[in-house]
Amino acid sequence: MDPLALYVLDLAEPDPARSLRRADPRAAVLTATDLSATRGDGVFETVMVVDGVPQALEPHLDRFERSARLLDLPAPRRDVWRHAVLAAAAEVGALRRRAAIKFVLSRGDEAGDGTPTGWLLGFAPARPAGPLTEVDVVLLDRGYRHDVATTSPWLLQGAKTLSYALNMAALREARRRGADDVIFVSSDGFVLEGPSSTVIARIDGVYVTPPVDVGILPGTTQADLFEGLRADGRKAATRRLTVPELLRADALWLCSSTRGAAAVRSVDGAPCPVDRDVTARMQRHLDERTA
Repeated sequence: MDPLALYVLDLAEPDPARSLRRADPRAAVLTATDLSATRGDGVFETVMVVDGVPQALEPHLDRFERSARLLDLPAPRRDVWRHAVLAAAAEVGALRRRAAIKFVLSRGDEAGDGTPTGWLLGFAPARPAGPLTEVDVVLLDRGYRHDVATTSPWLLQGAKTLSYALNMAALREARRRGADDVIFVSSDGFVLEGPSSTVIARIDGVYVTPPVDVGILPGTTQADLFEGLRADGRKAATRRLTVPELLRADALWLCSSTRGAAAVRSVDGAPCPVDRDVTARMQRHLDERTA
């Protein structure tokens, strides 16, 4: 990650234009007692920026609000965060044609008055999206049933939180097995998501992604890809997906804001067909978005 710009937000300031403070992107901006650092207690989103335009900003703000609600955080003021992301996008867009912005809401200082902490980091992704990105994946059991979001909402499945230790551990396990990435599955055999991506499988000519009721994040990039696929005359569906169905798919993708559409070329060491033409079409659709 190459940091390009940093903004700190004054979330007590009513005027969005006055709430931003620019900071050195390599400087310290948090106290040692901020709950984001000591507990991972907060939420975040990452948006891709192309030519200064943040991609799918409103869906990212929707998901940001949803994650905050699941953590009982104060509702983010949409006007403040929108203004901040647009300001950061304008700055990083002048430095890189393709960049990204991570925006973060923390519960605040453990010793403070309960005011949340907010900041935005503009950066150049270490692995820029490309039309021929291909990955090897392994399936890892997340250890929960597919209905955990309903039965045990306190486990925060489906919230994009700062607590990423489990996801990072899963990626390390994938690399120990000679793979690049992970597809999580439920303990009762349903496909979930990647540590930082949404799964799309093509089965019998239909592009399928799992629903959020299995305890996963709503995929902003996946939603844009489905829109493009349908506009191209292809069938797309959101439904529960079993592991045997995944393994018989004739093409698989992991999609995320910074990587775009990455074709899966193997699952647990077994080759998976790669449709480079559709992958390139997906990436072009994402690159051509204007909002």
